[in-house]
Amino acid sequence: MAITDWPEAQRPRERLIRLGATSLTDAELLAVFLRVGVSGKSAVDLGHDMVRHFGSLNGLFAASLDDFSALHGLGPAKFAQLQAVMELARRAVGEDLAAGITLSAPQAVRHYLQLMFAAKSHEAFVVLFLDVRNRLISAEEMFRGTLTHASVYPREVIRQALHLNAAAVILAHNHPSGSATPSAADLGLTRALQQAAALVDLRILDHFIIAGGSVHSFAEHGQM
Repeated sequence: MAITDWPEAQRPRERLIRLGATSLTDAELLAVFLRVGVSGKSAVDLGHDMVRHFGSLNGLFAASLDDFSALHGLGPAKFAQLQAVMELARRAVGEDLAAGITLSAPQAVRHYLQLMFAAKSHEAFVVLFLDVRNRLISAEEMFRGTLTHASVYPREVIRQALHLNAAAVILAHNHPSGSATPSAADLGLTRALQQAAALVDLRILDHFIIAGGSVHSFAEHGQM
């Protein structure tokens, strides 16, 4: 049955307007995004298919165009729309960080990093450069590929921090197909970066590992 045939009080768009977006399930939110379903399936049914097919919203957000288009009813147009929505969300959270929300609402940093890494299928090392008031100056992917102590160069991070006149940094990297638990190499890399930063009085506020919906904070776990 098409959503237009549902009682108005049960339609996702009308419920969102009346009750707010948080009242909708993942599939219903996707239905509002999709607007229409496909033959034999409503937009909500297709939303359920998307969540089931990709395993999670993070899996959906990280899907390539080919993987996204493999699901019946999806294609380049919807893929482009989804990427635009994600980029708008990234920029909105980035505005909060630029306004100095970093320390007053650390969850904003987590959300920003999850949005940033959702579009990356490769392993990447990102640095958030902050000013003396912990406002975001720049967020930069500095290294990619298999990340080890040997492939991430502390001097490059320090050089860029000095170039941007940053007073502090937040480090982050992802585990695209693993857990957010840090490895011995991750811990060693963090120590090396801390030692290099101390030489120029640069503060490292935290190091995050992003793995889908999981986020590990080195600072919260006493690993810095």
